[in-house]
Amino acid sequence: MARLSREFYSGNTVETAQNLLGKVLVRQWKGRFLAGRITETEAYIGRCDKACHAYHYRRTARTETLFLAPGHAYIYLIYGMYHCLNFVTEPEGEPAAVLVRSVEPVAGTEWMQQLRYGEKPLTAYRLKNFLNGPGKVCQGFSLTRHENGLDLTGDTLFVCDGPEDIGLPAPIPAKERLCSGPRIGVDYAEEARDFPWRFWLEKEV
Repeated sequence: MARLSREFYSGNTVETAQNLLGKVLVRQWKGRFLAGRITETEAYIGRCDKACHAYHYRRTARTETLFLAPGHAYIYLIYGMYHCLNFVTEPEGEPAAVLVRSVEPVAGTEWMQQLRYGEKPLTAYRLKNFLNGPGKVCQGFSLTRHENGLDLTGDTLFVCDGPEDIGLPAPIPAKERLCSGPRIGVDYAEEARDFPWRFWLEKEV
């Protein structure tokens, strides 16, 4: 089954954040595929970015994963209740990562609905806000700190170019444009709060 190689994650983090848009996140969960198209990302670079957990190469029990080889999952907990999925980037020892902020479901949608909402009915509001936030992505893909450090070139969690790489039909391509702007929730990061390192796909009408 085709998946992105370690080399894909080893380059410039800002470029990788852009290149991940449109790619498909895949999770093998209880014998099933959960899959979604990545539509929003953010870049974090420890050597120069005060919004990065490992700014100035700060090593703690939490940030140790950021120093691994590129192509590992960095998953942490925020506000004591939400998990966030990141992909470690750049050469080993350079703490940098791409946060996955939003995903469009491709496969396993009914199971992701169960993980997100339990037995509650899928209203229009819930459908609109299904996986449009980093905590929602982790909930829908059943990702917690237990998956922190997973190798993205393995079989449990990985990214591929498109649905056809996991045996699904290729969708009809939509007209989309790449947008960028400041990251969300990093007002504490002084000058780094204005870095235009959030990227998303916007459908053209």
